[in-house]
Amino acid sequence: MCVCRVCRTLMQGSNGVVHVQETKSRFIDGTLHPVNLLMCPHQCITNLPLPKPHTTVKGAAQLMGDMVTGRVAETKGQSLSIPFDEQDGAGKFNYIIDVLAWRAQSCPENVLFSMVDSKGHTTRSINCITLHKRAERIAAFIVEKLNRGKAKIRGEHVAVIMPCGIDLVATFFGCLYAGFVPVTIRPPQSNNLPACLPTIKLTLEISNVLGVLTTHNIARILKSKEAAPLLDSKSVPPLIELDDVPKKKLESLYRVPSPEMIAYIDFNVSTTGVLSGVKVSHTGVMGMCRAHQHVSELYPSRELALCLDPYSGFGLVLFILSSIYSGHHSYLLNIYDLELNASLWLSVISTHKIRDTYCSYTAIEACCKELGSATDMLKSRGVDLSCVRSCVVVGEERPRLSLLSSFSALFSPLGLGSHTISTSFGCRVNPIICLQGTQHPEPSTVYVDQRALRVDRISVLERGAPNSVCLLESGKVLPDVRVAIVHPDTKAPCAHTDLGEIWVCSPHNASGYYGLRDEINDALSLEHFRASLNGSGDKYARTGYLGFMMKSDKVARNGAPLDGVYIVGSLEEALNIRGFRYHPADIEATVVRCHKNIIGSAVFTSNKLLVVVAELRGEERDALDMVPVVTTALLEEHQLVTGIVVIVDPGTVPVNSRGEKQRVHLRDSFLGDQIDPIYVAYNL
Repeated sequence: MCVCRVCRTLMQGSNGVVHVQETKSRFIDGTLHPVNLLMCPHQCITNLPLPKPHTTVKGAAQLMGDMVTGRVAETKGQSLSIPFDEQDGAGKFNYIIDVLAWRAQSCPENVLFSMVDSKGHTTRSINCITLHKRAERIAAFIVEKLNRGKAKIRGEHVAVIMPCGIDLVATFFGCLYAGFVPVTIRPPQSNNLPACLPTIKLTLEISNVLGVLTTHNIARILKSKEAAPLLDSKSVPPLIELDDVPKKKLESLYRVPSPEMIAYIDFNVSTTGVLSGVKVSHTGVMGMCRAHQHVSELYPSRELALCLDPYSGFGLVLFILSSIYSGHHSYLLNIYDLELNASLWLSVISTHKIRDTYCSYTAIEACCKELGSATDMLKSRGVDLSCVRSCVVVGEERPRLSLLSSFSALFSPLGLGSHTISTSFGCRVNPIICLQGTQHPEPSTVYVDQRALRVDRISVLERGAPNSVCLLESGKVLPDVRVAIVHPDTKAPCAHTDLGEIWVCSPHNASGYYGLRDEINDALSLEHFRASLNGSGDKYARTGYLGFMMKSDKVARNGAPLDGVYIVGSLEEALNIRGFRYHPADIEATVVRCHKNIIGSAVFTSNKLLVVVAELRGEERDALDMVPVVTTALLEEHQLVTGIVVIVDPGTVPVNSRGEKQRVHLRDSFLGDQIDPIYVAYNL
């Protein structure tokens, strides 16, 4: 590596000789301020470790060997199988609409939802009977507007583009009451139309909706001149505004012939940047709600605070469906209101003495970033978090242990207990697989060898051991859910010491993809949702995430043994470099640690080169200092040669609504010259 400097600016001793050690020290610390860097090409590094050759073991042989040793990596949640005639409450129904109608009769005044504005004020609450009547009126109105008879609307799709709040819940159930299949879509933000409208347009095109249920304000944005270049109003299905719905009662609730039919379609952009929809059945809806109720011990007198994305995944289940099934009271917060009032979520918890809350990583990051130095101010305002028993962070990635630890430490002066923070895991094929419920002990951590992960092996180390990485348990497997760790290529069960793909067999698995071409849809649905495990006739869904299970010495309250599930990373996002499998989270953690002015990072590969994108907090002239620091850190810690280092402004790395990085989208933007970097260093 060569550093070019302006004349007579190198550190010199008293005798006029260049001080080599001082120069080296400043270069490593990033304070040398070079004007240019000539990076060492790959060919000059000849002592990089060679990958361990992978031994191919036939599926049947591996299965037999693991069965003999009793080490097959598979676990199952407790069974909730109760005869139908012995069930009571919401469990005696097959459809969620029947549960709402039953609650409207049995406990009409029970409050289900309360909406909180950006100032922390409860602007609206709704009980069972009011929500039921509102859903009935919406159902009658949309049937009349679409001018279709009952025989024609069965199973038809409608888009729901409603603001975060109670009207979103009422509209969703209005669709179900009328026999429509709702497709929830996140409404556009008027200050960021170029980023919102393409997703809305694509979702409307591939979901085949008859109409769009929305409000007057949102409809005006969709039809505005600013939106015209991105969204042709003539190609948009009819917009049905629900601001003033007439008081017209629906003749009767429509029930699909079988609970295995589609209840709603969950469209979302994955971390790999692919927009796709999955079909969720009525059986799946009831299964998710029932398992969540059991694990979290939900009942009508309980109160929850929800601060997450309500338009897809587990967030949709929590925001729209779970309160209907369990009857508990949910305080709804718009995740975007944290931009106006970062203390909103914590204030609501303190004011209403909430014991259990669910949030996204976006909420955790906002609190750490904006309120990290304001705990004394919050304490003076009476914010008290000692009431919190469980705070579950909803995500589809490896738990961010450092961020969660920082959050817990920052707000411990307000009474937040270190044992209250936990995570859940769900994905496209199943929104909720693992959850740290209230009846389980606090989540465990384990230190594993980072080098062993590169060859899909699990080697447990002591805390502080060299090359160790700490992983946080993603939760306990839900009732009636079976999880297996499977080799992604051979489709054979992994041993307990192997890293493999997480497969799930559950009554609330999604039934398949929607929106792709028929031949692609059928092939992918068969591969991802009805996969067969070698030696087993059960059908599994492939999550696309790599992980492992570990036996725990902890037990549930009922004495049942608990197996922890640990997520390592996405199979599609893993980087295959020189035969090793690297996980972006490990590399990005090293990049952020190597210099105090780097506040964020994302990595990907392009043409077999490792590309590191680092967000710089500081002056642009400091960008050059980051390059040697990043390059050296990755070479020493991961034995990786950095191909390209891109220094960008804070906020450049795109994230989805759950706060998860979209590395594939960032890669496409970089290759398409659509980002504005501060500096780019090529190490070719």
